[in-house]
Amino acid sequence: MIQLQTKKVILDLFNIGSIQFGHFVLKNGIISPIYIDLRRVISFPKMVKEIRDALWQLASDLEFSLICGVPYTALPLATAISLEYHVPMLMRRKEIKKHGTKSSIESIFNKKQLCLVIEDVITTGKSILETVIPLQNLGVVVKDICVVLNREQTGNKTTQEHGLSVHSLISIYEVLEVLYEENVFQNVTCFLKNP
Repeated sequence: MIQLQTKKVILDLFNIGSIQFGHFVLKNGIISPIYIDLRRVISFPKMVKEIRDALWQLASDLEFSLICGVPYTALPLATAISLEYHVPMLMRRKEIKKHGTKSSIESIFNKKQLCLVIEDVITTGKSILETVIPLQNLGVVVKDICVVLNREQTGNKTTQEHGLSVHSLISIYEVLEVLYEENVFQNVTCFLKNP
């Protein structure tokens, strides 16, 4: 049974165009009938707040004293959590500058501090590792990843191989189930066949 909160988030995401159906090439080159674009969420502060609180609830049993969002889409979500719940935030630079400290991670932290990583969508897990590994190289401990939407592809396996646990707010299966129940499309299977 899908929780009412989860159902609302899915329908809200669909209604703002963050969940689209068609023929899409993903970042990893895979062709998909479903495209998830959570960048749109930042235009809706109420939704940011709802997702922030849902992620915080998802992380309620986890141990951490720092938070870091995977650039770029998860940065506003991590910032919202940091501001509301007073958790110090780290920021990974996607492009390391050739001047100043040349640091890949910005913030004040201690070695062996536990950091929770926030991601918007997990597909292969590669972008998560691009954030986790620089943190680990600086002595920050990362055990858990909280993601808004899990595409249920190879991401879970990839992260598990690196000793990471993924906690998902929504799975792609829940998205399909809710949208099917709401008669958004006649037959879910038509989106799962090759174009």
